[in-house]
Amino acid sequence: MGVSKLKGALLCAVVSAASLSALPSKAEGLKCEPGETYIMNVMVSGHPYWVPVYQGFKQAAEAFGCETVFSGTPDYDISKQIASFEQDMVKQPAGVLLHPMQSDPFIEPINRAIESGTQIVTFAADSPKSNRTAYITSDNLAEAKFAAEEIVKQIGESGEYAVLENPGQSNHDLRVTSLISYMEDNYPDMKLVGRQATNQDSNAAYRATASILQANPNLGALWIPEAGSAEGAVAAVLEAEADVLIMHADITPTTLEHIKAGNIHMALNPNQGMQGFMGFMATFLAAHSDVFDPFNDYKVSGYNPVQIPYVDNGFAVITKENADSFDLNAYMEGRDPS
Repeated sequence: MGVSKLKGALLCAVVSAASLSALPSKAEGLKCEPGETYIMNVMVSGHPYWVPVYQGFKQAAEAFGCETVFSGTPDYDISKQIASFEQDMVKQPAGVLLHPMQSDPFIEPINRAIESGTQIVTFAADSPKSNRTAYITSDNLAEAKFAAEEIVKQIGESGEYAVLENPGQSNHDLRVTSLISYMEDNYPDMKLVGRQATNQDSNAAYRATASILQANPNLGALWIPEAGSAEGAVAAVLEAEADVLIMHADITPTTLEHIKAGNIHMALNPNQGMQGFMGFMATFLAAHSDVFDPFNDYKVSGYNPVQIPYVDNGFAVITKENADSFDLNAYMEGRDPS
């Protein structure tokens, strides 16, 4: 071998050795250590929405040999959810997939958890000012646009519509405010005649809808950002024998039956299983970020290199024709709910 070729070979060897030394420490694979646990924390923990989400979360965890826990509070109470989250930290989980009821009150608890070594990812609702590493959700702007276009398609470009809302929860706020803005920008002859906060309470939604109907006998459509309020709204519409097109986001067994019966026009439902699956993946990767060495300044800046600002888990349109595919009892047959 000539001198120049020898120098070249030595240089390649040095570069290769340097490259290998810079590789992440656990590049040999991704899996959980024995007992490594991930928690999914929610508010109103008895709501059926969480069931398919947790199934997706758990299925992903099982693929990597990880343990999972479902946690949260049965109440619609921010202080109680934060207390449940802080109790989760006592277990020292590797990560938590969190649905924060409100964004700002969770900033400090999230940041404190991350500082203590637990990675946090939010889903379906966000705490964007916190240091959470990822946010998994359906595209609430796309949902609102779809709902607006469907309402106009069904009742025309000139009519009256109303909305129920749940102020303070980021995804619900977007679903309502975006629909109103879209109507104003694209269908100025569509008139918003009612806007009431019902906060996922079916009884409050029943009363609010009855009041809106009484004051607006020409009401053509009703948009609702979640299914709990839709349960009360459809009861009021049926009682009044009003011809009102109802659309809502999410799904419950009750609203599914109303869709089958033709009492609710359709529901826009986030892909819950994918939400849980991708939620686990984002949390797991954040907890195992040492397998990843990106080309940026994370080493000197000190942040987790696995940053995922937004993942769209998609949404499904539920109608009378495909409603059977969203039967939660059928889905859960033979599955372990815990």
